[in-house]
Amino acid sequence: MLEFPEWLTIPLSDWIIAIMDWVEAVFGGFFGTIGDLVLSGVFGTMASSFGIKTFLWQIPVTWWAFFILVLAVLVIAAAVIIAWRAMHQLRLVIITLSSLFVIIFSLLFGLLGIESLLLLIPWWLVILAVGYIAWRVIGKWWAGLAVVISLLVIGSFRYGDIGYWDLSMQTLAIIITSVIISLIIGIPTGILMSRNEHIESLFKPVLDAMQTLPSFVYLVPVMILFGLGKVPATFATIIYAVPPVIRLTNAGIRQVSPSAIEAARAFGSSARQTLFEVQLPLAIPSILVGINQTTMMALAMVVIASMVGAGGLGLEVLRALQSLDIGRGFEAGLSIVLLAIVIDRITHAMASRQQHTSSQS
Repeated sequence: MLEFPEWLTIPLSDWIIAIMDWVEAVFGGFFGTIGDLVLSGVFGTMASSFGIKTFLWQIPVTWWAFFILVLAVLVIAAAVIIAWRAMHQLRLVIITLSSLFVIIFSLLFGLLGIESLLLLIPWWLVILAVGYIAWRVIGKWWAGLAVVISLLVIGSFRYGDIGYWDLSMQTLAIIITSVIISLIIGIPTGILMSRNEHIESLFKPVLDAMQTLPSFVYLVPVMILFGLGKVPATFATIIYAVPPVIRLTNAGIRQVSPSAIEAARAFGSSARQTLFEVQLPLAIPSILVGINQTTMMALAMVVIASMVGAGGLGLEVLRALQSLDIGRGFEAGLSIVLLAIVIDRITHAMASRQQHTSSQS
């Protein structure tokens, strides 16, 4: 009488295993295609390994890849339209188009392409470029100098033959890819939530679950679907990092002053014009805060993602933990902290500057 009755036992784990086996059996090829797209890209893998002629022969086999690529092109086209209609300042348009170039590059060449690009650029050029960006965005020379010193400290660490600069670039490649995919998913989803109460009520519990579930829980299904390596680490990072940009995009659009919306409608603006020319420009500060939070949450997954083969600085922390090497763990941990500070200061300054511009206008 004191023990819980066995006949009330719910075999949930058995059900989940059966569902995952079915998903793997039916959609295994689909998830494999997505993994190839994220890791090496359609053109990065097929065109270079088989040649253009063989690549064209592979079209019937890889129709899922072309479907995803066409969908990505449509999303990029929508982003270009939003940027053109919502951003009237030339500087913001240039920044947006530069970001779209990074998005296109990541879609075509994937994680390995971004990682190779970061490793091919001379370290001193990366440090000077990031320091200059920090100086211009934050507006203080000492901020740029602090960023340069932080990156120099990361590059100065080494464990045996392993240089921490290369590891930090591997980590940064995963963060960039995860954040780009999170923004492609998150910003349109946030716009949809702001336009429809039913969609918002549907997505809110999902976002709550994504933010409250321990990250180790969804590492298991992504490993089953994508195996070990950078791809499952990227998808686990996306699941963890995408909710803030969705929530803040939704909140930013909803918090636009009703008087501004009424004024736009009084001048004959349609719902589309009101969204692109009034709501989105006024919501940009909130969206930038969401980008900042998404980036920081992606960086927070570095160590956990290393457990499924992400590599980078997180793997060094994991190895130091396994071997109880306090010096190695401190250097890797400090590198992650410095990288987080650099990314946070730059993205936070961009959001603060946009908020200041919006308040003046």
